[in-house]
Amino acid sequence: MVQTQMSFVFLAGDFVYKVKKAVDLGYLDYSTLEKRHFFCHQELELNRRLCPDVYLAVVPISEDRGGFRIEGTSKAVEYAVKMKMLPRERMMDVLLPRGGVSREMIARVAGKLAGFHRQARTGQEIAAFGRLDVIRRNCDENFAQTGKYIGVSITSKEYQHIKSYTDTFIDSNTSLFDARVREGRVRDCHGDLHAAHVCLTDDICIYDCIEFNDRFRYADVASELAFLAMDLDRYQRVDLSRHLVDNYVKLSEDGELLKLLNFYKCYRAYVRGKVESFKLDDPYIPEEQKRNVLAIAQGYFKLAESYASRGS
Repeated sequence: MVQTQMSFVFLAGDFVYKVKKAVDLGYLDYSTLEKRHFFCHQELELNRRLCPDVYLAVVPISEDRGGFRIEGTSKAVEYAVKMKMLPRERMMDVLLPRGGVSREMIARVAGKLAGFHRQARTGQEIAAFGRLDVIRRNCDENFAQTGKYIGVSITSKEYQHIKSYTDTFIDSNTSLFDARVREGRVRDCHGDLHAAHVCLTDDICIYDCIEFNDRFRYADVASELAFLAMDLDRYQRVDLSRHLVDNYVKLSEDGELLKLLNFYKCYRAYVRGKVESFKLDDPYIPEEQKRNVLAIAQGYFKLAESYASRGS
């Protein structure tokens, strides 16, 4: 069993069973069995867009002779998302430090992503999440939620520099954000596209999208592309990051996104620094593990500042 903040994940031979924790974290609410059942189906449906053969079913868990049985016939006391086991050794975050990710692999990822975005849902409700006021609110929320980590995982100088860059960019690019909304570039995306969620098998699988909050998934395609490009930068593979962007722009014919790329890289690096910082307050994470968490968070914030420096 592997735990995340939101789930218990049971690795069982050829299959994986993911059970949602009965928690309400504000930005997600799994507090009732009905909600967990609903979001299991959301996870299944949304992830089949990019990983159709891996996400198999939502299955019941029932009590049976003093224990629990998956896919039993008794009344369900919990639900799980049943998936095929993906090969750990083919994950992008495993391959990158070993030099195992090629330009050809990155071009295939770009192609899959461009095709996905082309078909992804859009419309007035989704496009509204690309409006300037929403972008500003998302950024302000990040800074408000990370204020307590100044002097811990982010320095005061980094915080102020990134905030200043972010505010200035938003204020100076109203027409650009408005144009992205009008042109249908805000879509129902994956929402959490970093290297750990890309499996480089024969058929590339991009998995574990955000199902629990539409606000985190509805975004400009430029923001989604910037997320993975930023993560490639973090692994010090700027060459692969550029190759990803170049191939995506060519396939999508969306050259305008280049004007937003640095801004969204900064935004995504900051979000990852924030999420890692949250783990420092998690009572279930051992103190020795938190030292590694702290280093990861600091690295993301330093990367965010490097983008702010380029854009200033």
